[in-house]
Amino acid sequence: MSDPVSPFKGKTGLARVINAAGYSWAGLTAAFKYEDAFRQEVFLALLLIPLALFLGHTGIERALMIAAVLGVLIVELLNSAVEAAVDRISLEHHQLIKRAKDMGSAAVMIALANVAAVWALVLLG
Repeated sequence: MSDPVSPFKGKTGLARVINAAGYSWAGLTAAFKYEDAFRQEVFLALLLIPLALFLGHTGIERALMIAAVLGVLIVELLNSAVEAAVDRISLEHHQLIKRAKDMGSAAVMIALANVAAVWALVLLG
């Protein structure tokens, strides 16, 4: 027996890359439009990334500082995706829904703590 295949699969090559870019752009714009935390973190990134380029003394320092900031955006996007999927399934108060949302929030908190740690180590080290 063969594995089931999604009817949405099938594009290959350049068509797949173009479609993927469109889906990614749609995801970014949806997050910016509907997620307050993502908007706040984007504005923070717009401040911190140029600052990292200025304050970092080496390419490695700059890369670490920027990667930590971008990591927050990545984790926030994943957290928002989990929340949207869970909300689509049910809006009722359920312990598993709470657990999923709390874990996503914890991931964002750890990503933010990582920014603080990386920046402190680079700037004070």
